[in-house]
Amino acid sequence: MDIVGLSRGHYLQLSLQDPDLFITLALSGRMVHENSDAISNMELTSTAIRRFTQLLKLYAAPSPPPYTAPPASKEELEYADLAIIDLSKAKTLAGRKALAAEVVNAMASHGFFYVINHGYTQQQTTRVFSIANLTFDDVDDEEKKVYTGQSGTVYEGYKPRQTWNIQDGVQDQIEHYNINRNVRKREHPQALRPYLREIEAFARHNHFNVLHPILRLLALGLELPEDALVNQHKFKAVGETSASRAPKKKNSVQSRSGSKGTQAYIGSVTILWSQPIGGLQILSPDGSWRWVRHMDNALVINAGDVLTFLCGGFYPATRHRVVQPPADQVGLPRLGVFYFSMANDDVKLVPHENSPVLQRVGIQRLCRDEDAPTMEEWRKNRTVAYGSSQLTAGQEKGVEEEIINGVVVKHYN
Repeated sequence: MDIVGLSRGHYLQLSLQDPDLFITLALSGRMVHENSDAISNMELTSTAIRRFTQLLKLYAAPSPPPYTAPPASKEELEYADLAIIDLSKAKTLAGRKALAAEVVNAMASHGFFYVINHGYTQQQTTRVFSIANLTFDDVDDEEKKVYTGQSGTVYEGYKPRQTWNIQDGVQDQIEHYNINRNVRKREHPQALRPYLREIEAFARHNHFNVLHPILRLLALGLELPEDALVNQHKFKAVGETSASRAPKKKNSVQSRSGSKGTQAYIGSVTILWSQPIGGLQILSPDGSWRWVRHMDNALVINAGDVLTFLCGGFYPATRHRVVQPPADQVGLPRLGVFYFSMANDDVKLVPHENSPVLQRVGIQRLCRDEDAPTMEEWRKNRTVAYGSSQLTAGQEKGVEEEIINGVVVKHYN
């Protein structure tokens, strides 16, 4: 891209309106003035450097107190054997096809898998956790009340502990802070404001460099066009895809806490940035609960209800739960960073019937197509109901049920 025929005033306007583009073009020598005698490339470069210095002073965020992750557990635990998907191999069509086959197998066997080489270095990931830590350590209870979510249909802001009823009077112990992918959509606590540009970059990285590549692999696994699912998960579409920090608390043994009631995530894909405190377990095909092992600078990926809708049951949502940590981690703080993706609000949650794979293996619908909810209807009704609705005993032992939008939702308490 070259910019030709600009006046000195136009250069100044560009430097103010789009400083990143201005600096990039100026430093690369791709700005050409309409009168070459009026302003030299050297002067342009000097202007870019001065402007860049001003921007650094204006936008540079302070270094947050460094977050030091607790040590991983040394207990002998039964871990799930999850596949490791190397996203660096997704740069070519051949690489994506090979990875798609691995993802299909991973989804069929466990419904969870790791992602490595996702584009963030360990240093960047550590900084993300340092900023996330501020959300809880540098915001007092009074300020948290100001930014506590008020909507019953959207996860936004802080959610305090003991908001949801789990079973027999037991309430949840989860505290989290949710941020819409449109980071500026709502105000945030003072401690986070210097880092909003970084949080925005983090949201975009998750969406474009992790979520979309995974959705392309899932589409290829169904022999669909690569962007079939991507087009249903646009960054700028209306919706509630969000980044979340949760929970920041000291873990302790509680006589009545047990595990959080298990069910599937209400959205499409969950991206969990791996952290060392144990607690996440998945239900294996043999009916046993197994721990998810921490892997440095890796992501843990799982599917939610929406993929079950859109992919005709080919990628079933996986049951998982969060339990007390291993004995050698009791009392250590657990800090989580997540990216919860949902389809565009206007997407009707019906299967991709044109998938050759679904045509061969059959479609498992959660409801009739004419009764299928939109993403907006599903997320709002699931959010309102969770932890507050009255459940009825299901036919399976230990399973309670409710009906939302004509779909039976099971809770495994």
